[in-house]
Amino acid sequence: MDQAPGNPQGPQDQGHQDARALPTCYRHPDRETGVRCTRCERPICPECMISASVGFQCPECVRAGSGTGHAPSASQPRTLAGGTVTADPRLVTKILIGLNLAVFLVQLSVGDRFTDSFDLIGRAYVPLLGSVEGVAEGQWYRMLTVMFLHGSYIHILFNMLSLWWIGGPLEAALGRARYLALYLVSGLAGSALTYLVAAPNQPSLGASGAIFGLFGATAVLMRRLNYDMRPVIALLVINLIFTFGWSNIAWQAHIGGLVGGVVVGYAMVHAPRERRTLIQYGVCAVVLAVVVVATLVRTAQLT
Repeated sequence: MDQAPGNPQGPQDQGHQDARALPTCYRHPDRETGVRCTRCERPICPECMISASVGFQCPECVRAGSGTGHAPSASQPRTLAGGTVTADPRLVTKILIGLNLAVFLVQLSVGDRFTDSFDLIGRAYVPLLGSVEGVAEGQWYRMLTVMFLHGSYIHILFNMLSLWWIGGPLEAALGRARYLALYLVSGLAGSALTYLVAAPNQPSLGASGAIFGLFGATAVLMRRLNYDMRPVIALLVINLIFTFGWSNIAWQAHIGGLVGGVVVGYAMVHAPRERRTLIQYGVCAVVLAVVVVATLVRTAQLT
């Protein structure tokens, strides 16, 4: 990123700038952080943060015990959002990538007939299937299955790389269950807006809606941790430029997923500790209710 012109820095200015530099995580030296373990006071990044009664602790202090004389198992470590800390913090992301790749292989093997049976379409006659198909015909499953279909090698490559880069750290910060809920709810929000706004005979497919939801939740998380927002905002702007500047892209899925991700992500990282689970999954239920209402309204219009 270009810097704005200004006065040259002298030695004193440079010293002040160095003094303001954030420390790096002791387990991940390439990541700056302003958070320290409340027990050992070493700097820790979001992936290493484990929620404690006051502040956050690092994984080593958690494994060593609760600090109160109890066995380590008496105080189960939690992520920033209250999820359970696991040995493999990217397991769900790996499974999602595996499912997308497996379905893409089926698409290549079976052909367009398989894709036409599970992509998102409002209501239209599909020649390969020889009948009128779509969500308006009662095929609501298309709003979910569309999230695992892709139209080309470039399409799935770009989406899976984004899922790995964005999804992995987010899963570590939220925990498996909350991360999966965010992914699915965001994807369904994207499908709902596509069904509501797009032409009924226009098919769409891809995991982009869910991935844009992860973008939105990542921005919320970085804001919560007081991280520099410029990298994620720049990446999001670039993706939105492609969304509206490239033909044959279902922008509705991207925007719907982004909005769903921001709403659910905010609930995940800002819910008060005493009612955290209720608020987190309650917001997911509210977004799903909006998805159902939008689907019913559009179905009524098409039938």
